[in-house]
Amino acid sequence: ALVVLAVLAAPVAPARAQGTDGDWSLSSLSGEIRELTSRVSPAVVQIYTSSFGPVMGSMPQGVAVFGSQQATGSGVIIDPNGYIVTNNHVVEGARRVQVRLSPDAVGAAAGSSIVRTGGALVGAQVLGVDKETDLAVLKINRKDLPALELGDSDGVFQGQLVFAFGSPLGLTGSVSFGVVSTVARQMEKDNPMIYIQSDVAINPGNSGGPLVNVKGEVIGINTLILSQSGGSEGLSFSAPSNIVRTVYNQIRANGRVRRGIIGVNAQTVNPLIAEALQLPIQWGVILGDVHPGGPAEKAGLKVGDIVLSLDGKKIENARQLNVNLYGKTIGGTVTLEIMRQGETLAKKVEVVERHEPDYRFFDMISAERNLVPRLGILGLDLDNDARALLPFEPRATQGVIVAALAVDTGLLGEQFMPGDIIYALNGQSIGSLKALKSRVDGLSYGQPAVLQLERGGQLRYLLIEVE
Repeated sequence: ALVVLAVLAAPVAPARAQGTDGDWSLSSLSGEIRELTSRVSPAVVQIYTSSFGPVMGSMPQGVAVFGSQQATGSGVIIDPNGYIVTNNHVVEGARRVQVRLSPDAVGAAAGSSIVRTGGALVGAQVLGVDKETDLAVLKINRKDLPALELGDSDGVFQGQLVFAFGSPLGLTGSVSFGVVSTVARQMEKDNPMIYIQSDVAINPGNSGGPLVNVKGEVIGINTLILSQSGGSEGLSFSAPSNIVRTVYNQIRANGRVRRGIIGVNAQTVNPLIAEALQLPIQWGVILGDVHPGGPAEKAGLKVGDIVLSLDGKKIENARQLNVNLYGKTIGGTVTLEIMRQGETLAKKVEVVERHEPDYRFFDMISAERNLVPRLGILGLDLDNDARALLPFEPRATQGVIVAALAVDTGLLGEQFMPGDIIYALNGQSIGSLKALKSRVDGLSYGQPAVLQLERGGQLRYLLIEVE
């Protein structure tokens, strides 16, 4: 392919020019960017993941080949004690996660060569993920690391100069810069997740890396691009730092994100809806549904109510209402000011937790007590409490429920799924988590193992090879 390099020439101008904003020079701007890069880069990491899945190759059509897969992404250290934020899709499905630190992060001598050697490669634990925001928190066993602060994304403005750090296409230690295109891009109508859109060059491998302002504060986590070619086309999207902060704090405290709801479906009002329904407002929020038996119905809210404020804060769209409810204390109450048939009412509503199917066992497990390392699962005894959370009646009265999957494991073969119930290993019954751990510890390296389990109400065999 022919590559054309275009050089734009311009008349020579003095190094410094006087303007209404004071003196400036390209040399000083370049120096400030260099200083910013030297402060930010040590806190940026490259992430390596290993997983097991279909491998693309030159096999005949219709033939599936499974094997080990490797992928890379980026991340940023936001706590000197080894806490790292990245994207969920960077580590999703991974069996092993490793982090390569910057040479500066481990005190490596700079030397005189412009080609730097790589930093230390260390294992990482996934503390928790949040699929809704596509964020994840990792932990490495290191201290006194360089870290960046999370800035205030509410202060981001259109046209602001921003910088993206990471490892695009695996090219470690890269930086690009551009401007904020819009401060709150909503990819889907009424979706609570928004993004900072910029024209910064972001490519595969940048995922999970930081978007920083000129102060070196993290104002976003680079998450996705829109592209027709597969590469950067100036449409880059980053999760805002204020959302990142909420997710990070909840994962560190609870291992997951707990979101509050009140049992309504809020929808954003526009002039067309207002005209058709003859509403007294042109913009705002209307309740399209009030869930039967939910907190909102118990508090007296009705379909068609117009929400004016939440705990005194004016509500302008459905996303704003949902996001503000997410952060409220589970079990506490909020006050909604509503308009109904021209009358303004105040309703006090209880906040309950929004339950996710994948998390139904999370409150019953801990890594120390429930982890079965060689299987890569967190198991739970099939007792009455756990049985009540299953969507079907188990075939047996004893066994081990797969409550969650661990990522840092060398397990090869078929994969478990949360909700699986293990009944036997190599033909021997498994009646408890303690018995499963004992049997697994007795397996030799590389020895195949066949587990009998129940998945979705159906019995099946699962073949694995334990490392």
